[in-house]
Amino acid sequence: MSQLMPAAFFGHGNPMNALEHNRYTDAWSAFGASMPKPKAVLVVSAHWYVNITAVTAMKVPRTIHDFYGFPQQLFDVEYPAQGDPKTAQRILDVVKPTYVGLDEDSWGLDHGTWSVLVHMFPKADVPVLQLSINSELPFDYHFDLGTRLHALREEGVLILGSGNVVHNLRLIDWNLPGKGTDWAHRFDDDMRAIMTSDPSQLGSSNAHADYRLAAPTPDHFLPLAYIAGLSAQADVPTRTLIDGYEMGTLSMTSYELPAA
Repeated sequence: MSQLMPAAFFGHGNPMNALEHNRYTDAWSAFGASMPKPKAVLVVSAHWYVNITAVTAMKVPRTIHDFYGFPQQLFDVEYPAQGDPKTAQRILDVVKPTYVGLDEDSWGLDHGTWSVLVHMFPKADVPVLQLSINSELPFDYHFDLGTRLHALREEGVLILGSGNVVHNLRLIDWNLPGKGTDWAHRFDDDMRAIMTSDPSQLGSSNAHADYRLAAPTPDHFLPLAYIAGLSAQADVPTRTLIDGYEMGTLSMTSYELPAA
């Protein structure tokens, strides 16, 4: 049996983080360097938000440039990690009776995944899989699926969530670099209080007065449900890797679930 691997949630924010070196990307790099080399990495990314639960199962996943309006240099980024069909099949076993489909030719690695991994594992020498977020199912489904994935950590698989606790692109203020609005701080602070004490309570987030502003769509918030589920299963709260805000309405808060 491999050493128990940590798990983490990253606020990936601007895709340009893939090219930049700042305090967020430094934290991601340090996290990757702090652990033994994983057997594989499983990422739940906000950007694979579809009407089915599936896992990538191709041998060589493509690098997906799922954005527009950015410099050509960003579109030129390739993250040539291998896939891991064997681990994909293992995921189907550990989550039973929940159904997960095998995606052998549709998706790949979107920027929610590779913009973080280019800093964590710059050599792209660890196999990478993505697990889709089923848009038709509620928070409790995603939390429960997170609990079921705990067995993979015991087999040497690193599990990551990639999104943003606060993610409201409609209200972005370009005049607020490195800053957050009052309501962004309130929601982010209250979610941090939950994640660092009792992540099993994260399901109450939709009752928060600022939830609709912080998560006008659930895609960027739901990856955190998987880390909360893992944390509840392990009976260990997460700890904050780094926090911060960008453009008023993006939280860059990242969490780590320690290996022990």
